[in-house]
Amino acid sequence: MTRQRMIILFSCISLLLLSTSVYSAANRSTNGDMVQVQLLGMNDFHGQLNTYQEIFGQKVGGAEYVAAYINKLKLQQKHTLLVHAGDMVGASPPISALYQDEPTIEFLNLLKVDIGTLGNHEFDKGVREMQRLLSGDHDNSYNGTTTSYISANVIEKKTNSPLFPAFTIKEINGIKIGFIGVVTTETNDFVVYKNREQVEIIDEVTAINQATKQLVNKGVKAIVVLAHVSAKSNLTGDNPEQAMVKMAPLIHDEVDVIFTGHNHAFANTLVDDKLIVQGYSYGKAISQVQLELDSLSGEIIKKNANIHLTLHQFIEPDKETIKLINKYKSKLNYKMDEVIMTATNSISRKKDKQGESLLAKKITKSMMEEMNTDIAFIHHGGIRLSLNKGDITVADIYRSLPFNHKVVKIKLTGKQIKAVLEQQWKNNKENLLQTGGVSYHIEENTKAGGKIQDLRDDKGKEIIPSQVYTVAISDYLALGGDGFTAFKAGKIISTGAMIKDVFIKYIKNKEIR
Repeated sequence: MTRQRMIILFSCISLLLLSTSVYSAANRSTNGDMVQVQLLGMNDFHGQLNTYQEIFGQKVGGAEYVAAYINKLKLQQKHTLLVHAGDMVGASPPISALYQDEPTIEFLNLLKVDIGTLGNHEFDKGVREMQRLLSGDHDNSYNGTTTSYISANVIEKKTNSPLFPAFTIKEINGIKIGFIGVVTTETNDFVVYKNREQVEIIDEVTAINQATKQLVNKGVKAIVVLAHVSAKSNLTGDNPEQAMVKMAPLIHDEVDVIFTGHNHAFANTLVDDKLIVQGYSYGKAISQVQLELDSLSGEIIKKNANIHLTLHQFIEPDKETIKLINKYKSKLNYKMDEVIMTATNSISRKKDKQGESLLAKKITKSMMEEMNTDIAFIHHGGIRLSLNKGDITVADIYRSLPFNHKVVKIKLTGKQIKAVLEQQWKNNKENLLQTGGVSYHIEENTKAGGKIQDLRDDKGKEIIPSQVYTVAISDYLALGGDGFTAFKAGKIISTGAMIKDVFIKYIKNKEIR
């Protein structure tokens, strides 16, 4: 197939993606003139300023292309608001992570994001650091964000009120549009207690409905929710699923549009007359919602959504963003470019049919060797990217293992190890740990608490309930992170280096090609 035909074919696929669904709300008032408003949405960017992804074999992502598409879409509609649904920072590559994610905030300021909400990863380094990142550190000439942050369900314990405003109102041509922010209550599992001890994260639906009532009392008829809560649909909008889809019928009928995030998926669907959208993650796409509002009633008469892939081949990158990226790239330590191995095949983070990841297996081996333990565990969410075939640099490992989690050595009995493994099923969700030095059989038809059978060590010997074993895990898991509170029963014997540095040391000395 010629390149020209390939481009034509891919353009057709892209058009399918960009215009997957058009929905109309019931005509509640048509007495006034119509006002067109465009909402552009981002989610789960995770500081991916200088990293690129592929969809359908085509290159997407990268801050300079995200900016180019947003700027182009803004030019198409006079009344445009740019919003995000959280996790703009956290699990970031070195260009952002090594500078406390300040470069990402600078990028969002360059985009002129109007409104944003918190994701679970905004809490990775604690509430105080999150507040510093957003409000600024003027002693160090860092001014923070220009974005208005809202969050209805993050409640400060000291004041018993929202840490950020629960909602904000934007007025366009005299029409009020209300925006409400929420973060998933799963944050209580994903963020260790010490990093969220100042706040309580309450039920999402309750918080949204309370804020909606306040907006309605203020005369607001058009309401948009920015929810760092999972949603998913197929490309035609059918088969909607995940947490927000279940919540939608319980949410106040005055809510019209919900921008979602958290699960890095595609969503463009209508549930209970609520338009739910999500544009993948890492800057792979921009969510576009077009609203038609009645100027007299202030109600939304029509709404439709497109998901725009940030395809490199169809646009020129934004020059101002390139300058920003180059500024921080020039500051990066030269060691980030050091090639530490050449892989003859890719080393995937993806789970196989047994729920195991090849990359995770190698990481747990490095942890066992470093700490001289019988067993090792790592949570899959701590590994963000696969390692591609070819030269692998320090920066590649830092992108794959972006968290500053340290490896610790603890002692657990066989009974306690089984208790940990049983926590892989919680609230009807499966969250499989990646393991080293241990194997087991999962009894699929048994309830949580009795699923782990035939638990053995790597020599095939049965794990004895009363026997004590040494286990290497992250300090994050040791504190009960990812919902694995059973690890807290273990006593920490010693603390080692960051897991990413342990893995770099391991692959420098091992033939793992």
